[in-house]
Order: sequence, then C-alpha cells, then structure tokens
Amino acid sequence: MAQAAGPSADGAHGVTSSKDLLKTAANAFTFSSPADRSVKQNLPAAGKKAAAAPQASGAAAGADLKVGLSGTGTSARMIELKSEITSSLGTPLSVVIDWGDGTSSGEVATGSETKTSHHVYPEVGSYTVKVTVYGVDGANGPSATNEMPFITPGSEFTPHSPTRLLDSRDGTGAAQAAQVPAWGEARVKVAGNSGIPADVAAVVLNVTVTNTRTAGHVRAYADGTERPTTSNVNYAAGDSVPNLVIVPVGKNGYVNLYNSGEQGVDLIADVTGYFTRTSANGYTPTDPTRFVDTREGLGTSRGMVPGRSQFGVQITGTRGVPAGAKAVALNVTVTNPRAAGHLTVFPSGQATPNTSNVNFTGGQTIANSVIVPVGSDGKIIVRNGGWDPADVIVDVVGYYSPDSLSAYIPVRPIRDLDTRDSSQWPSGPLKANGYIYSTYGEEDPTVTAMVLNTTVTNTSGAGHLTVFPDPNALWQYQNKTHTRPVPPNSSNLNWTAGKTVPNLVQASTGVNGIVDFWNRSGNNVDLVIDIFGVYDRH
Repeated sequence: MAQAAGPSADGAHGVTSSKDLLKTAANAFTFSSPADRSVKQNLPAAGKKAAAAPQASGAAAGADLKVGLSGTGTSARMIELKSEITSSLGTPLSVVIDWGDGTSSGEVATGSETKTSHHVYPEVGSYTVKVTVYGVDGANGPSATNEMPFITPGSEFTPHSPTRLLDSRDGTGAAQAAQVPAWGEARVKVAGNSGIPADVAAVVLNVTVTNTRTAGHVRAYADGTERPTTSNVNYAAGDSVPNLVIVPVGKNGYVNLYNSGEQGVDLIADVTGYFTRTSANGYTPTDPTRFVDTREGLGTSRGMVPGRSQFGVQITGTRGVPAGAKAVALNVTVTNPRAAGHLTVFPSGQATPNTSNVNFTGGQTIANSVIVPVGSDGKIIVRNGGWDPADVIVDVVGYYSPDSLSAYIPVRPIRDLDTRDSSQWPSGPLKANGYIYSTYGEEDPTVTAMVLNTTVTNTSGAGHLTVFPDPNALWQYQNKTHTRPVPPNSSNLNWTAGKTVPNLVQASTGVNGIVDFWNRSGNNVDLVIDIFGVYDRH
C-alpha cells in the first residue's frame, strides 16, 4: 500500500502488500504424498484379531491406520504441514514429525483428523519430511509412516565474477551478430553457462540497451512463463541505457529479454551473481550509506576519476558491512563526465572484465544499481572505462553474507504504482520535493527488503529519486502524529528534463516496514513502481 505525505498529501492507494506477495509466491511451493503411500506396521491381517495387549484391542479385524501429507511454503524457510490421519483404532494417537533437518516435534491426535503444524528451517534447501502415527502402544503397536520432499521457497545468493552472457553486437550468447528486432526477444542461456549451476532459481544481470533508433523498453522474464506487462529498461532514440535486473530463470535454464520497441536494438547482458535454493549467502539491507563521492574526496582522492583509470573502495569491516560479506549491493552514479564512456565495478584482485555497469554521455548524470562480489581484501574496484574524466558516487544499500538471514523470493512482476493512472492514483504526479510512502512490510515484520524497479517519467527539469525506510510507524501517519522524514544524502536514480529513467532498487523496509520515495527536484514527476521480489528472514 502506497500513500503520499508531506506537502503533497495526495491520498492513498492499496495494490499489493508483501504479505500477499509472499503468500502467492511461497504457496507455489506445494508438495504432497497421498495416504495410500503410508507404510504400515504391526497391523493385524483382515479377519484376524490383534495379538496385542488388551489396551490395543481397538486394532481389531479390518482396523486401518494411515496418514496423507501435504506441505506448503508460507515464507522463505517456513512450511505449513497438514497430516491427514485416518484411524479406526478408537484410541488416542501419537504423531511424530521428523522435519528432515535433524529436528522433530510431536502431536496428539484423537482419531481421524487433520493436524496442521508449522516449522521454520534454519537454512534454505531441500528436505524430506517424515510423519509417523503410532497407536496406543507406541512403537510396540500399530503405526503408519509417510514421507514427502519439500523445497523452501527462499533462495540465497552466490556472487559471480562479472561475465558477459549476451552481446547482440558481436554474437556473444546468440546464434549470430544481429539486433534484437522490434517486438522480438533474445534468449539468454543462464543455467550451465559460465559455471552457473543447473538448479539456479534467479540470476542478477546488468542489461544494457544500445544503438536505439526509437523509444521503447525491455522486459526480462523467465523463459516458458507468460511475458509480464512491467518494464526493466526504458530507452529513447540514441540512448545507451543500463539497468540491473534480478530475474527468475526458466525451467529450461533460459531468461528472455523482450524488446518492446518499433525498431531493433542491441542488447547486452552481464551476470554478477545468482540465487539457488541451497545454503549460500543471505541478504542484509542497510540504510543507504554514501561510501564514495569524488567531488568531496569521500572514500577516495578528491577530484574527477581520470579516463582509463580506477580506484579501490574498502567495503567490508567498515561502516556496518561485516568482514564476512561476500558481495555488496550498491547504487553507483556518474556525474560531470566530459565525454561518453562507461564505469565497470568488479572485485579487487581480479583482472578488469569486459563488462559495464553504468553507461553515460558527456555531461550526463546517471545512476545504476550494482551487485558485485567483494575481493578477498574486502575491496571493490571502480574503473572509468571512458577516455575523459568523470565524478563517481557510490552508495551502499546492503550486503550478502553467510550470516545474513534474509532469503530471496522472486514474484511474478506486478505494477504497484503508476501516478499516470488516475484509476489507481487520482492525485496526479508526485509533487516537487514531496514523497510517497509505501507500507510494504508493515503487515509482515519478517520482510526486510523489496526488489523494485522505479521509473521516473514526464520530467520537466533535473532531479533525483531517493528511496529509504521511513522512521515513522503507520499508526503515526494514521493519527497524524508523524514527523517529516529527513532523506539521506543518497540517490537511486537521476534524471534530466524530458527523460524517462529506470533503476532497480533494493529497498529496505526498516524497523517500521514503510518505504519512502522522494522526489528530490523542484518539478513534479510521474513515478512508476514495479515489484519483482521480496527478501524474507522467516
């Protein structure tokens, strides 16, 4: 649910909540084993009396005992288990659940009934759940056992050295060098490519569109699924525009990039990591924190970064990022460039890859999200691949580590807000220096961050968007006792007049579950928010 506040008290809308998203996405993970698969022991043969103690006399001729299982994911690592017990013993039953992770729990059933149990796994992964129902004599009496597999909905991150998987300009990852045609798509092989495992659930790609002749946009989605109506990269004629995407991988191991434009374009896709449903690195969001600003000498020497040069940034062990972090989530901005060029961000200790993260033209200010592995010394390298100087800004928004608790659940892309749509948002554009707050995690405190694509359009002047957790609780907004938040010194996307600009945002929901979207400019803008996934710690 998003609402407007501050000087632009625009009203409210409620399209989605993280609780609903989790329910829909996690419930897709449903497993079962019917009752007829039960393995029975110590039950008398039909037509015979049980050779058991008197108290077990309920196990008479024709007695039956069985259990059917169904398990559904309800969050990143939680299962809701239903044990459907059928019994004609006429006595109380003992139900023992082996969760498959070295732990077990017990229930008591009075006879034929369905027991509902919940369990949170310590790690994402695949487990075998086994349920045994015992008669009154326990292990010495009749019993029925059934088991089923269960895979957690959540997935964890493995960093990958920046590697180019697709370049339509030279045929990398494609059958031939050719532009992606209008209303056409490129298929990107992910699973089994460049060391990415076959069981990959989602992939982090930096997608760049270039050599554009008209306006359009690019949509990324799992091959074999319905094409979404959301967008990932918006472009105009003559643009070279990058954007980070976190996209599910199809069952066949491919991701599709669809060109929704009237002319062909070139597409480039660079991988920097992937998610699997095996224990790896969870995510910890942070409040946006500026690590580098070459205009001030923050984090590196003061002054523009010369062309064809680079600098290192200490990431781990400082400013809240622990020494054990394996990758970092950034927002990287280039400003004041004297000519066209690109930035490449990569782990220290490695050769400069042939990939890019931010593409820019002379005089342009542009930002892009970056997820990059951290070198063994805790540093990353930022390289100016252009021939002329430029200023660089780096904001940290989170990190991945083995000790981080939040696992990722991709969701079917959904458009959460479009201020151009009067049926959804009757208040019109986001006002100058105003903000919208969205209560994504207010209903579910286990949600720690949202994966969003934010797009600003219908711009009449320069500005930037800042996304950060709101310090107010929802009840404070409801009774009008909230205080106006103070935006941090960070930006998520930058724009100039007449431009439509997208950027991926990994938005922390903070302590109150509320995310703010600030228009840091003196002009009204239209804001579009698409949801692509949720980080959940439960």
